Amino acid sequence: MSSSTLLRAGCAMSALCYAFPAFSQDVTADTAPQAYHDQQRADIVVTAIIPRRQGDILSGTSVVSGEELTRDLRPTIGDTLAHQPGVSATSFGPNASRPVLRGFQGERVRILTDGIGSFDVSNTSVDHAVAINPLTADRIEVLRGPAALLYGSSAIGGVVNVIDSRIPRRVPDEPIHVDGIATYGSAANERTGSGEIEAPIGDKFVVHFDGSYSKSGDLDTGNYILTPALRAQAAASSDPAIAALANLRGKLPNSAARTWEVAGGAALITDGGNLGFSVAHTDNFYGVPVRYSLDPDSEAEKVRLHMKQDRADLRAELPVNGGLLESIRLRAGFADYRHQEIEASGAVGTTFYNQSMESRLELVQAKRGGWDGAIGAQYFVRNFHVDGEEKFLPRNETEQLGVFTLQSLDLGSTRIELGGRFEHTKVGADADETLLNPAYHRSFDALSGSLGFSHEIVPGWRVGLNLSRTERAPSAEELFARGNHAGTQAFELGNPAFGLEKSWGIEGTLRGQGSGYTISLSAYHNWFDGYIYDSLTNDAVCMAVNGGKPLDFPCYQNLQANARYLGFEAEGTLKLGQIGGYAITMDGVADYVRATIVGTGPAPRIPPLRLLGGVELQGDRMSLRGEVEHSFAQNRISDTETPTDGFTLVNASLSVKPFKGNDRTTISLSANNIFDVEARRAASFLKDYAPLAGRDIRVTMRLSI
Repeated sequence: MSSSTLLRAGCAMSALCYAFPAFSQDVTADTAPQAYHDQQRADIVVTAIIPRRQGDILSGTSVVSGEELTRDLRPTIGDTLAHQPGVSATSFGPNASRPVLRGFQGERVRILTDGIGSFDVSNTSVDHAVAINPLTADRIEVLRGPAALLYGSSAIGGVVNVIDSRIPRRVPDEPIHVDGIATYGSAANERTGSGEIEAPIGDKFVVHFDGSYSKSGDLDTGNYILTPALRAQAAASSDPAIAALANLRGKLPNSAARTWEVAGGAALITDGGNLGFSVAHTDNFYGVPVRYSLDPDSEAEKVRLHMKQDRADLRAELPVNGGLLESIRLRAGFADYRHQEIEASGAVGTTFYNQSMESRLELVQAKRGGWDGAIGAQYFVRNFHVDGEEKFLPRNETEQLGVFTLQSLDLGSTRIELGGRFEHTKVGADADETLLNPAYHRSFDALSGSLGFSHEIVPGWRVGLNLSRTERAPSAEELFARGNHAGTQAFELGNPAFGLEKSWGIEGTLRGQGSGYTISLSAYHNWFDGYIYDSLTNDAVCMAVNGGKPLDFPCYQNLQANARYLGFEAEGTLKLGQIGGYAITMDGVADYVRATIVGTGPAPRIPPLRLLGGVELQGDRMSLRGEVEHSFAQNRISDTETPTDGFTLVNASLSVKPFKGNDRTTISLSANNIFDVEARRAASFLKDYAPLAGRDIRVTMRLSI
């Protein structure tokens, strides 16, 4: 949910306020930076759009930074963003939780760090963690709708862009600048510490170092581990070990984790441009919650994953200030990733290897009257293979070249925006005797575009409409999978003959502000042709490609069909009053998505209707907040799912700035799920076996000197 810092004029300050340029002077006058690396709030730009003020974006966006980021910070990106409109999480336990945007996950959501990919395999399976640590974030941007396609056709659901400071953006004013954060969370005995140092060398060169360490035990859920339906099945079993599962509650077995990370970077920053680089090493060792079997002949696996990534990044910008171009920007990165899936015996069962490289060049046009924009190119290469007993995919390579443009025309009360992207994708798989598959080589040409406009109908109120046409090349996993995959408890079978996934989309927006309130509404509808999804199939289909050998898991086959997604998001803030130096504000979020595969029924793992509201008392040095989140039951499910009960969570937080004149040092105390409610996310593969955290008392200190 958006921050509720108040404008001097009485606006309940949130990300929504940035939609209204009329407020810029008030914000600049009164609001100091909340993070060292951010500009003033009036000048925040959404870097997921080359670049744009948040208020100039014609589709849904969220920016999480400052006190809001400190309050919502969790070990995973998915859980950190779960309060944002249109965002849920895969919640495959507390250590692997990827964002779900408008009901889309996996291949239809891009997770970026400073504009390029995370270079992990979190899109391959929900038990694979994202290789981005939220502790390093200065801010996180969530972009939903057609504009996200500028970052690839796989971003049809949206983009999550994590902005950090590993490549410095400015020269510090002081001899050395230190930022740090320490957190304790009671639900998992979570102990986290992170720090970074930046120092200028001369007046143009900056060096940066950061490191973090986090350790947690098994998550305390406060209630039963299994759902009521599974507990009833377990209680009816004649096997004593299975019957005992009916009373399993409290700690979530095999959910502990230990993560550490170190990084260094440097940048040359001059009036004539800047050039910087960074290197980082991540080590994440975490458990996957047990998916208990109620069959005495099947043993539940207690798998732990040990993930390592070495990564290097480059960023450069050259101001041109000419008649045609304003600047040229380059962003590039490379990573060597692997993770081992370790069985209870300590043996390595399966190892995933991924080497990826991505580069992005942007030519930002000089503004001419009301016309501005950018053109660019993006190149991506991924080499991916799996070794071990649960190998389900042959060695494969993906190569993609994209060119794109965004053009905008500001006519005063009306803004028109046109975007386009062309992608050429080559996907190949080696022959593999173990998986009994031949070599495959496919290529795809995909063309996507969007057209949008917004119009100020009365002062302070704008209505907008976006139309989009998208095409997405299928991924290597969707094309070539043909093996047992423990992470999804399925024998996955791809289809190398798949064509492009195509869709039409429409989104309408309404944004307004008045004396002490803001509101933002959006509604969308997508029509898919060739939508790729997995469907439970007769085991004989998978056994035929498995050499007639029996399967370890049920057979799930990737299919293509028509599909429909529709939904809405609403967000607003309201100033209720003033008590001395404290303002009282109320804010709220509502979101809903309905997804259908034509001729089959509901799409799987879709979040239900959700309402979230909060009241905040905020002053210059202290803020007190209470909020309630209600997630409705999800009974509109596919044949492969179980219903999800609704739940209501009550949270409260207190934030204090203890040092006068230092707004960037804060101490926060929060109580989450105060009433220890049993809660499960409908978007989770593991919801029947892994509820969310129970009561969680968190203490966080963020230091900036």
